[in-house]
Amino acid sequence: MTFLLYVSGLVLIGAIAMFVAAPLFKPEREPDRPGAQEDQTTRWEKQKTDAYAAIKEAEFDQQMGKLTEEDYRLLREKYEARALEALAQLDRVRTPGEGHGQS
Repeated sequence: MTFLLYVSGLVLIGAIAMFVAAPLFKPEREPDRPGAQEDQTTRWEKQKTDAYAAIKEAEFDQQMGKLTEEDYRLLREKYEARALEALAQLDRVRTPGEGHGQS
């Protein structure tokens, strides 16, 4: 009786573990499915907008004396890099086919 209780407990724990881990084993979304380009465009637009907003906020904080010049410079470099990445990705998403061997 005790053995059966342990086995049923292990089966229950295994089932719960499989349920929790199932999303980890799903294949990634395919970028060629309909709507994938819009999803990517929305994502990169949001990153660009967030980066611009963060730069403006850092500039305001620096003017208010909340950030040192060095901290402001570091934040600005970080968010400029994010904005540039987003702009590059937006160009790539909006003009598919270019850069893939087509002339």
